[in-house]
This record gives sequence, structure tokens and C-alpha cells, in this order.
Amino acid sequence: MALTRWKPERELSTWSPFRDLVNMQREIGRVFDNLFSDTEGNLIVSDWAPRVDVMEHQDSYTIKAELPGVSKNDVKITLHENVLSIRGEKKQEKEEKDANFHRVERSYGVFERQFALPTGVKSDKIDASYKDGILTITLPKVEEAKPKEIEVKVS
Repeated sequence: MALTRWKPERELSTWSPFRDLVNMQREIGRVFDNLFSDTEGNLIVSDWAPRVDVMEHQDSYTIKAELPGVSKNDVKITLHENVLSIRGEKKQEKEEKDANFHRVERSYGVFERQFALPTGVKSDKIDASYKDGILTITLPKVEEAKPKEIEVKVS
């Protein structure tokens, strides 16, 4: 009598709930792959991402991003297919050879934040400014997108 190695996955693969579980695992993996990649499918690995505030005003939208310790020259803002991207790098200071670090809490590295813009934005009039570690991006609205007040007349 020959001994045959038992492979439970072979038996389980014919079991319908097991197949559903494998398909669900594959789908979850696909979702996470998409979550951590940019619009072109490139994997984004980042130790940190700047915190942002997104505000809507009557005539514009404003995005404010905290970029402490990031040089203006290390930030790139692009607009591609109605997606605004803020990319940059926070560079680590030179390592001190005679110092013993007891704690390192600050984050360094490449970052990227992306925002899908509403259709009512004048993409050719976007403005960006950088002061005291705060990046402010102003996105003016087109005329049709602005809310209009209509006066109600009493007769």
C-alpha cells in the first residue's frame, strides 16, 4: 500500500464556501493594491502624508496642507485629468555621528496627496502659495458653479 500525502486544500477547493473565501481574499487584495497606487498604477510608499484642510467658499475652493520642514523647491503640484496632485519630499537632516538618538518621532520621505476636482473649477486660474510651512492652493469656481441668489418678490 502506497502512502499519499494529504493536501486539504485539494479537497477544500471543491467546496463552494472555500472558493468564495478565496475569491473574496483576491478581491480584497485588489482593493488594497488600488488603494496604495497612483492613477497610473505605480505603488506609492510613503512614511507620512501631510494633513490637509479642504474648504469651499462662495467663489472658490481652498486646500491648505501642512508641510513643516519641507522646502518650497521640494513640492510639485500637478493637474492631470481633473485630479490635483501634491507631491514632495521631506528630507532628513544629516545624521550626527557623535549623537545618540533616544527617540525619533519626526517623519521623513516622499509624500503624495491627490484630490479629484469638481467640474466647476477654472483649472487655468489655480493659484498656490507657500508660507511658514503651509501650502495654500486656491481653486476658483466657474461662474455657473457659483450659487446665485434669486430675490422673491411679494405681489
